[in-house]
Order: sequence, then C-alpha cells, then structure tokens
Amino acid sequence: MPDFSHEKECRSNGLVFGIDEAGRGPWCGPVVAACVCFPNYTIAPELAAQINDSKKLSSSKREKLFPLIMNSGAYVGIGQASAEEIDELNILQATFLAMHRALQDAQQHGYKADFALIDGNRLPKWDIPCRCLIKGDSLSLSIAAASIVAKVTRDHIMQKLAKEYPQYGWEKNAGYGTADHIAALKQYGVTPHHRKTYKPIKELLG
Repeated sequence: MPDFSHEKECRSNGLVFGIDEAGRGPWCGPVVAACVCFPNYTIAPELAAQINDSKKLSSSKREKLFPLIMNSGAYVGIGQASAEEIDELNILQATFLAMHRALQDAQQHGYKADFALIDGNRLPKWDIPCRCLIKGDSLSLSIAAASIVAKVTRDHIMQKLAKEYPQYGWEKNAGYGTADHIAALKQYGVTPHHRKTYKPIKELLG
C-alpha cells in the first residue's frame, strides 16, 4: 500500500506534491492531471487505508474517496489539456502541460509546490525540482490521491460530453476504443473531441 516515505525523503526541499494523470490512452477528451499534498504528510488512518492507485479501485470506490480527499485538508490542484492540444503537442507534452496547470491551480489557491513527485518514468522541464516514481500511484499516498482526483474529474468531464454526443457511450467507456465506441465512430464519424493524431481516428479520417 502507498505511504508517505517518498514525501518525507524530499520534504527538506519544501512543500512536496504528488502528481498523476488520467486519460492518456482514450481516443477522445482531455488528459487530466491532479497534484495533491497532505500537510505535514499525515492523514487520517481510516482514509489512508482506502487510498490506492485509482486503477485498482472500482468506480464507486473512487467516487466515494474523491470528496473525502478534497475535504481532508489536502492541498489540491487540477489541470487539463484538450484533445486539440494533445494533437498539437503529442500526448506526453500535453500530459506535462496538464500537470503544470494542476500545479498552477494549486498555487492560485495559495499552495505553491517546492518539489514534485511524478508518477511514471519521464520528467518535465520545470523550474521546480521533480522526481519520477515508476508505479508511484502504488507507492506514494500523495500520487495515489492525485490519481483518484484526476480519474474522477476526467470521468465527470466525459459524462458531461456524453450528454452532447450520446451515441458514443463516453459515460461508460470514458473515450477508450471499446466496441460500442468503434461502432459509433463508423456510423456517426469523428467529433471535435476526438484526438485526430491517434492512429484509429487518423485512419477513419483517411
């Protein structure tokens, strides 16, 4: 289970935020990032016991944990990069852009990061020092919490978009290339929210 060991290693640098994203793989919609810092790297044990990599939690569990994290006293920022920005920059750079916007969002709420723990194996070129953690959402409570916040936020965005484009089933498939999504693409075509540089969408556009 994730804990605060990595945050405590880095806290001499100042305020340490864990960062994660949701939505690199889907064929449409934004990529969403969140950054989370628990003050003094402490958290109620009953909440800590429930927080884990968002991919290991059910949708209902994530939805339950989201408000608990947001109301726990944690410092939280959320950012996103649009499908258009993903096509323009590529998914890696768009993910870094969403992460940077999440840090900016936290700063606008009065919480300036001094150090970032980032899930994955690639580092952005930022002014603040960062450290990569492979499978960080299973190691760091801050990153795990960020993974939940990012995933739930993105799911809500896709549910809202699904009301505009009900044929594609985004409220269920979150924009991934499922059979119902593929069938809808063949029948109704590509929307402005699809990532046109992604191979399946590029092939449909000819």
